[in-house]
Amino acid sequence: MSITYKVQEALIEASTTFRSDQIQAYQNAIEKETNENAAWVLEILLENALIAQNKKVPLCDDTGIPHVLVEIGNEAPIPIHFWDEISNGIEKGLQKLPGRPMAVKGGDIEQIEQSKGLFNDPGKVISPAFSVDKISGNKVKIHILMLGGGPEIRAKTYRVFHRRDNRKVFEEVQTWLKSEASILGCTPCTPAVGIGRTHFEATNLMLKAMAYGNLNQQSKWEEDLTNSINQSNIGPLGMGGAVTALGSFVNIGPQRASGVRILSMRPCCCVEPRRASIEF
Repeated sequence: MSITYKVQEALIEASTTFRSDQIQAYQNAIEKETNENAAWVLEILLENALIAQNKKVPLCDDTGIPHVLVEIGNEAPIPIHFWDEISNGIEKGLQKLPGRPMAVKGGDIEQIEQSKGLFNDPGKVISPAFSVDKISGNKVKIHILMLGGGPEIRAKTYRVFHRRDNRKVFEEVQTWLKSEASILGCTPCTPAVGIGRTHFEATNLMLKAMAYGNLNQQSKWEEDLTNSINQSNIGPLGMGGAVTALGSFVNIGPQRASGVRILSMRPCCCVEPRRASIEF
């Protein structure tokens, strides 16, 4: 089975299928929710996910931009045309799904202005530069993340003065996420947070938080962040209720001797993180 085919199928799985921890989180939220309208929304969102999985159709009409995280074992041989096969798999997966045609025609300025229109082929939506990590062993892992536009509009990467107190950092995270969740629209959300030394590193840590996070295994900081957001009473689709966040994913990397910490935060929407992984 070719790498191209495996990547194609992983993209389709990420776009159409809830993970088991997502399903469990929704079931827990439905049991917890006392607002009848909010509970109805949660039930509809879970039903939508199960239909999408059974029919292999996208979880949302915003099928997202594919992001690729690659982990290469230090003893793993890299196949010929490895990177081209990943790109081909992304293209074929978007065509088969199908993805939303979102690729903009033209040169740099024309694309910024969107003056030449869009390609009809969803396969023209290319992935950003791949994130690559070295791991031990002889395995290669590829993680596909499908990132929608709504959470990207509400995402943010910036610096926080920590004052040698971690609470200052997490208070800033909580304040900002509550504000953004109130206007995200497609709640319940799953906030993803990366804390690093540079803007690039913090964003990369945030992407890894989405790639590896598990709603059934939450750290103290993730639980505290979720509980804080749920106290906002924003609720599913902003209708009020006890469940505004299903859980949180926090990834803390190395830190530098400095008065600031760089945070990257993204309030993943009610169908995210959409992800799938392959290993060979």
